[in-house]
Amino acid sequence: MCASRMQRLLTAIMLGIILYFFAEAGIDFQNGVKESTNFIIATGLQTFVIVMMILWAITNFCPSTWFFKKILPPCKWDK
Repeated sequence: MCASRMQRLLTAIMLGIILYFFAEAGIDFQNGVKESTNFIIATGLQTFVIVMMILWAITNFCPSTWFFKKILPPCKWDK
């Protein structure tokens, strides 16, 4: 596993977890709950992912890629 692939895998896992919390929040709201902890968690995580993507787009610096490059080898895309 290389650094860039690990970062993409982490992003996909995060989006899956966020989707789960949004789905649970939908069930909560259908059951008449006024405030859902699942919705708050999902919104917080989604905001975090969006901020990290904006940071990456503006500065070309991604904290997770920087971290993974320290512990994993770089990707060799030509192989």
